[in-house]
Amino acid sequence: MSRMIAACLALALGASTPMIALHAQDKDAAAKSEGEGYAKDFKPFPAAKSVQQSAVIGGKRVNYTATVGSIPVKDSKGKTIGEVVYTAYTVPGAARNRPVTFAFNGGPGASSVYLNLGAIGPKRVQFGAEGDTPSDSPVLTDNAGSWLDFTDLVFIDPIGTGFSRSRVDPDQTKKDFYTADKDIDYLSRVVYNWLLQNKRMESPKYLVGESYGGYRLPRLAYHLETQVGVGISGMTMVSPYLDPPAIGEADSLSPLPWMINLPAMAAGHFEREGKHLDAALMNPVEEYVRTQFVTDFLAGPKDKAATDRLSAKVAELTGLDPAMVRRMNGRIDIGTYLRDIRRDQGKIGSVYDSNYTVYDPFPASAYPEYNDPLLNTLIAPTTSAMVDFVTRVVGWDVDAPYNALSYEVNQNWKRDNTDTPVKDLRKAIAIDPKMTVNIVHGWDDLSCPYFASKLIIAQMPTFGVQNRIKLHMYPGGHMFYARPDNQEPLRRDIMATYK
Repeated sequence: MSRMIAACLALALGASTPMIALHAQDKDAAAKSEGEGYAKDFKPFPAAKSVQQSAVIGGKRVNYTATVGSIPVKDSKGKTIGEVVYTAYTVPGAARNRPVTFAFNGGPGASSVYLNLGAIGPKRVQFGAEGDTPSDSPVLTDNAGSWLDFTDLVFIDPIGTGFSRSRVDPDQTKKDFYTADKDIDYLSRVVYNWLLQNKRMESPKYLVGESYGGYRLPRLAYHLETQVGVGISGMTMVSPYLDPPAIGEADSLSPLPWMINLPAMAAGHFEREGKHLDAALMNPVEEYVRTQFVTDFLAGPKDKAATDRLSAKVAELTGLDPAMVRRMNGRIDIGTYLRDIRRDQGKIGSVYDSNYTVYDPFPASAYPEYNDPLLNTLIAPTTSAMVDFVTRVVGWDVDAPYNALSYEVNQNWKRDNTDTPVKDLRKAIAIDPKMTVNIVHGWDDLSCPYFASKLIIAQMPTFGVQNRIKLHMYPGGHMFYARPDNQEPLRRDIMATYK
C-alpha cells in the first residue's frame, strides 16, 4: 500500500490497518449512488442559505454571516457534472479588499470539516485530544483561535466529500474528478466562481490546506495564477504531504524515509518523558539524523560496529527496547513504533499523533488488528456537529449523506507521484515575490513528518529573500490544532503574514 494512501490525513493508516469510511456501503450501492440514472433522481440542492452569528475571537466579539451553498461544476459543453458544497464565513460591511481564505483538507477523500470545526473556523467541536471519545456531545463553541477576525473563510468540500457530489457515472467520475490534475482544474474553477458570485475579485486571496490539501495548494496557486487569472497573496500548508517519493515506502537502500521518521518518533518519546518540545530540544536530533545516522545506515548491517552504534542511538531516541531495536538493525518502522511504545500497557498510538492512544483490541495478536485510534474517534463528533450546523443552525435543507472521510474517493483516486507540488511551489513564488508561504507542523506527526518539509525548504532557492518559506512547529501531531494551547500561537503566526 502506498504511503500516499497509508500515511496522510485521509482514510488509510498503514499497511497493516484497513481504510475506513464514514458510510459503510456495499459496492453495488456505492456504484448506484454515483450512477447517471440515479443522479437524475437526486433531490436538487437548495439555494444558498445564510444565518447571522457571532463568536469571541482573539478576545473580541466578531459578528459574521455563515453561508452554506453549492457551486456547479460544468464540462466543456456546459453540462453540470458535479456540485461542490461550501461553507463560508464573512464579516458583513467589511471593505472589498478584506482578505478571503479558501480552505481544503486532504485525503484524497476528506471533507473540510477538520480545518473548519477544529482549527480556524469561528466555531469548533472538541476532538483529536487525549480523552475525547466518539460518544462525546458534538456541541459547537466559540473558537478563540479562529482566523475570521483577519480574513473571511471559505471551506470547500471536493467532489465525493461532505455533501459534494458527482452527477455522472462512476467511470466518468474517476476521469473528471479523481486525478491530481483534474482535481486542481475543477477546484480552481470553484474558487474563481465563488469570487465571481460574491464580487470579491478585488480581495487579497489566500489558500490553506491540510495534509493532501497541502499537496493541492502549490499546484492550485500556480494554476490560479497562470491559467485562471486569480493571483494568490499567500498560502498556509498544514502538516503537508509535499514530496510523495521522499516519504514513500522505506526500503533497505535509501536512508531518507528512516531519516524523516526518526525525529517525529523522538519527539513523541520526549513528550512522554514530560519534556517541552521546541527547536532547542530537537536540533541535536536533526543534526544526528543528517550526519552520523546516514553514515552508519549506509555502512549496512554487515558493519557490526556501525549497526550497533545506530541501533543504540535509535533506541535512546525512541524509548524502545534496545534488544528489539538491535534485532531490527535500528530500522524501526512506524507500525512497530506505535505498538511497542506502550505494549506493556496494552495501548496503541496514532500515526497522526503517537501520544494519542486507545486500548489495543487484540493485544495478544502477532499482527496489528485495528484502525487508527485518532481517525476512529473523530468521525462521529465532526460529522454530527457539521450536519447539525448545516441543517439546523443554518437551515440548509439537504437530504443527502455527509462524507467526512470517503473510502470510495480514496480507493478510486488515480495516483501519480512523478510531479511533486514542490515544483509548482517554486514556480508560484518565483513569479510573485509578494506571495507569503507558511508551512506548519506538529512535532509528533508520523503520517506527514515535519522533517520532510524541513529538508525540502533547505533545498529551496532564496528567491531574493532569506527564509522566504516560514516553518512553524507546535507540540502535537498531524492535527496539532486540536490541542487548545496551540490555537493562539497558530493564529498569531499566520496573522502576521496576512496583508
